[in-house]
Amino acid sequence: MAMKNLLKEDDIKKALDQFKAADSFDHKKFFDVVGLKALSAENVKLVFQALDVDASGFIEEEELKFVLKGFSADGRELTDKETKAFLAAADKDGDGKIGIDEFEALVHE
Repeated sequence: MAMKNLLKEDDIKKALDQFKAADSFDHKKFFDVVGLKALSAENVKLVFQALDVDASGFIEEEELKFVLKGFSADGRELTDKETKAFLAAADKDGDGKIGIDEFEALVHE
């Protein structure tokens, strides 16, 4: 499912522009600007599935690096520092990856 079916294209562009610089990514601000926080839990889980490129049921560290590209091809890669900080914020059970419920909880925290 394309992100544009769930989120407004203008919000996606605004969010990507706001975090264009390396090491500027803040997941809480990004989720708010892109419109994820306003989505229902069900729709947040659809976004998760779109970001889970290998359909493993988890967003692993390698997929997380490309999370902004999941919103738009124009998105940049996260730096290693940003990726590790994002993973640490979301990975509540310490398994080194983000499950669908962890993602939903992070978006709506």
